[in-house]
Amino acid sequence: MALQDKLIDALGRFATTFNSYRYIMAIKSAFITLMPVIIVGAFSVLISNMVLDPKNGLASFSSLSFLAALKPITSALNYATLNFLNIGAVFLIGIELGRINGIKSLFPGLLAVICFICVTPTTVEMMVDGQMHVVKDVLLRQFSDTRSLFLGMFIAILSVEIYCWLEGRKGLKIKMPDTVPPNVSASFSALIPAIITTTAIATFGFLFHQLTGMYLYDAVYQVVQQPLERVVQSLPGSCC
Repeated sequence: MALQDKLIDALGRFATTFNSYRYIMAIKSAFITLMPVIIVGAFSVLISNMVLDPKNGLASFSSLSFLAALKPITSALNYATLNFLNIGAVFLIGIELGRINGIKSLFPGLLAVICFICVTPTTVEMMVDGQMHVVKDVLLRQFSDTRSLFLGMFIAILSVEIYCWLEGRKGLKIKMPDTVPPNVSASFSALIPAIITTTAIATFGFLFHQLTGMYLYDAVYQVVQQPLERVVQSLPGSCC
């Protein structure tokens, strides 16, 4: 029993220390805020498949076939929640980490989203009528849903940390006259740190792609996220 108590105490201390890290605190707070969004998205998927699906749901019965016409409602809910979950997570992690670092505004969250999009490919190649076409200025679903979650968390933390460090340097702040409203003065004060941060992240993504031939998404997904998915989907992972 003494050994068990020591083990429980050790695990408790580890959990307390782990939860005290500011990055873990920011991620935890962000996902607590996102919990209703996740539940709404899961609920829409459940209703769509169990009730409104014309092949496998209640809508497959002739007397309830009219329910299939309502499926676009749940499809819209799913698209607006789960398919954009990563964008919301990046935004909220940026806000929470900014607050931990002493910045109370929402700007760190917006900056995190901007930096994430800076390292995300916005072109896609599509085969149409046997010819390859390049479509520009698009954001694929794999970059806005949970498949880019690890990259989103990494970029959010990196960009906000850089911004907060630069924001603390007095030499980088644009000083406005006292007659200027505080919110306008704060915007100009954040201008140079924001420019440096976004430029640094965009340059980092560009150089990584030029040197490796891969985007950051591909590297993070193959090295981190995909192995974790295999562990979870394996028999030992499914039993946990």
